[in-house]
Amino acid sequence: MRLLSYLAPSIPAGFFELLATEIECRLGLPVSVDFETSVSGPTPDDDPFAAGRADVAFVCGPSYPLLRAAGRPVDVIAAAPVFDDARNGGRPVYFSDVIVRRDHPARDFLALRGGSWTYNDRQSLSGWFRMLERLEALGFGRDPESFFAGVEPSGSHVASIARVALGEADVSAVDSNTLLSTLRRDPSLAERIRTLESWGPSPVQPLIARSDLPEELRRRIAAALLELADSPASAERLRSFGVLRFAPVEASAYGATSR
Repeated sequence: MRLLSYLAPSIPAGFFELLATEIECRLGLPVSVDFETSVSGPTPDDDPFAAGRADVAFVCGPSYPLLRAAGRPVDVIAAAPVFDDARNGGRPVYFSDVIVRRDHPARDFLALRGGSWTYNDRQSLSGWFRMLERLEALGFGRDPESFFAGVEPSGSHVASIARVALGEADVSAVDSNTLLSTLRRDPSLAERIRTLESWGPSPVQPLIARSDLPEELRRRIAAALLELADSPASAERLRSFGVLRFAPVEASAYGATSR
């Protein structure tokens, strides 16, 4: 089975390598893992399932409805990670945290008008689409150039955090789980950045599969993930990546994440 992740390095590659190993052991079939780091998720024009590159893939939420709307045969695997963030309330969700430098004078989002925005990529729910929705709610439409003086891609949430911390950009919206794990690795970062707003929660990034993957196999993959935290050794490995367990999810949770 071919597992592809679009979520590294914002979520460490080691997490997906761990999942590949666990699925391989529990299902008794070989599992390879590969990474696409240029974008947060596939589009109909770059479909890894149609290209034969993947059987299952971790993607950012907008890719699932986008592929389905284009008639691509993909389904959600009914298990998703629960990250160790008190705001998540034990649910498979996350937030889009809007970060600025700690000494930035802005106290609300409107005060960022005319500043510089950095983002991971334009398939990202937390890094891009949530920002468009916020601008629209404020009456600026879905055109960031009408609000910000500069809008530049960084390539990943990790890079966006670094750019804001270094003063290379005024603001970014980043995956809350990435921000939390980055702060845990480098507590001094809290002296350089702060969270201005948090948007969400949103359903955490799904694992999707090509629809012609046997249904029984899809069920077994979900069951393997849901049982991971039952093993003390596996639970400890999950926690090293800030994940408490996997929880059931439904495809309907991802039906309207972008437009």
